[in-house]
Amino acid sequence: MRLHASACTRRNPREIETIPPPPRGHLHPGNARAAPRVPLHDDASIECADEWENRSVTDRPVIGIYGAGKVGTALARLLVASGHRVLISGSPRQTALDLLVRVVAPGAEVTSPDALASTADVIVVAVPFGKAGTVPWPAFDGRIVVDAMNYWPPVDGNIAEVDDDPRTTSEINAARNPRARVVKSLNHLGYHEMEDDSMVAGSPLRRALAVVGDDPDARAVVAEIIDDIGFDPVDGGELGHGLALEPGHPAFGRELSAAELAALLTPAAHLAA
Repeated sequence: MRLHASACTRRNPREIETIPPPPRGHLHPGNARAAPRVPLHDDASIECADEWENRSVTDRPVIGIYGAGKVGTALARLLVASGHRVLISGSPRQTALDLLVRVVAPGAEVTSPDALASTADVIVVAVPFGKAGTVPWPAFDGRIVVDAMNYWPPVDGNIAEVDDDPRTTSEINAARNPRARVVKSLNHLGYHEMEDDSMVAGSPLRRALAVVGDDPDARAVVAEIIDDIGFDPVDGGELGHGLALEPGHPAFGRELSAAELAALLTPAAHLAA
């Protein structure tokens, strides 16, 4: 099943402007405190926003989460609360996954990697980057795949193939299956912030998350999911733009509004930093 954003979704002002790519290799000096956030509404959007909020559960994509660690289970709780059917699959070596999910992510369903790949409309990969090679990428043909991983040398070790590769980590992962519709998102906030920072649409303090990928329809679907779980999505354009979301780069770990995040990811903002 190929999901596409509805016409209503494309009119939603919470999916704000597409941004140009950030300069490669530019490091931001630190985690600045975000300014107060401004809700992104206009009167024309209210009817469309209400239509989206009132979707039935069957209208929402089924989400599969590959990885039952802290990120995966925190995300599962938010998705279940927002009305999505959620499937979780862990490492084949992980024991007592059923019990774990019942305790920490009630409402989510444990399944096998194969069943997750064949059933979920959108698959979130939430394992340590060092285990990316163990993910069943060939099974993800045609699926929207959200890469929520980060390359952390203190955890993953120094991976020469990554250190010497000019591509972003998500571009490296996308090359594992060119038929998967890879989107980078959900990686630039901590698992403990997912539930703490989740807010209803229109909140003046609502945090923004970027969505980048080479497939515009896949980006739009993921943007809808980001909105569902309590964040303002920012369409960041093609997958290569995800450099700014990686550790050590401008957007990583920063609490920003949609307008602030979009501005931060423009070349002008980099030059001014």
